[in-house]
Amino acid sequence: MAGPRRDTRGIVDAPELFARVRFRRREPAPALRPYLEHYWLIDWDLPQPYVSHVVPHPSVNVVFQRFGHGPDSPPFAEVSGIGLELFTQRLEGRGRVCGVQFRPGGFRPFAPRWPVSEWTGRRVPLGEVMPTTDADIETVLGPAEAEESEKEIGEESGEETAEKAKQEARQENARVAALDTYLLGVGPRPDPGADHAMALTDRIRTDRTIRRVAQLAEAEGVSTRSLQRLFATYVGVGPKWVILRYRIHEALERAESDAGTVTGEGPEADAAPRDGSSSGSLSSPDPDPGSGSNSGSASAPDSGRQVDWAELASELGYSDQAHLVRDFTATVGVPPTAYSRSGL
Repeated sequence: MAGPRRDTRGIVDAPELFARVRFRRREPAPALRPYLEHYWLIDWDLPQPYVSHVVPHPSVNVVFQRFGHGPDSPPFAEVSGIGLELFTQRLEGRGRVCGVQFRPGGFRPFAPRWPVSEWTGRRVPLGEVMPTTDADIETVLGPAEAEESEKEIGEESGEETAEKAKQEARQENARVAALDTYLLGVGPRPDPGADHAMALTDRIRTDRTIRRVAQLAEAEGVSTRSLQRLFATYVGVGPKWVILRYRIHEALERAESDAGTVTGEGPEADAAPRDGSSSGSLSSPDPDPGSGSNSGSASAPDSGRQVDWAELASELGYSDQAHLVRDFTATVGVPPTAYSRSGL
């Protein structure tokens, strides 16, 4: 089983977010890896508020979070279903999140009483879905005082700084172990339907030739309706939505990373290994947790790079550039040429 993904797909203006938060991806325990993409741990201490934007993956997340400190800011945990729109999150002050990104199709073995579509577009207290105690949440997040010590790392030099860094690594490893313990305690329950759904969504993600639901159904030897029922039960959205979302993820990534020439107007970040070592700041490819809205328009990154949108539309299987432009604009909130700054 492959380790945490190394891409930044879904994150709008990823470099800007990376500069503001400390993010690490960590592997779960071996028994959990067939069902989970990775854990994602994020800490921030911001002098000014920052608004992040994410184009959600077709994945459910379980999110443990603490915003601020004191009795007015108790820690909490949620099940965050697949977001259907651009996710907008305001981050301010100091906070910590420990997130679990499930593989598309991998969540139901942990909560088999409901179809995954029950959570789509919703954020539900974790205790309503899985057995959870306040102690579970506190253990996963770790002591609030540890966040202050992390803030101080880098402000000193020499042996004291090195010792603080080791202490923070031990605390992070403890949070990862707490996530393992919690999830192994509530599941997973073997389910061939989940295995099938995970295999199909992975095929959609990696195989550009899969462009239509009927094409996928024919390749699997099932009816389109059967495929739609499978996805509603185990993924939470239909196969057509998954196909379109992965296309937009690739277009968004190319808008930030490719250099080229715009032809006409529009009508993977390093992963931290399990031992806790890290090669730099990363960010979540999924909705940032905490209070926030699931709609809005993202600002275009000022990267100065350009993309040949007509060529990209063809590569992604669109019949023409106009179809890609419409999907991109509906999802991100601005046309692709405006997003990449090439059309301004």
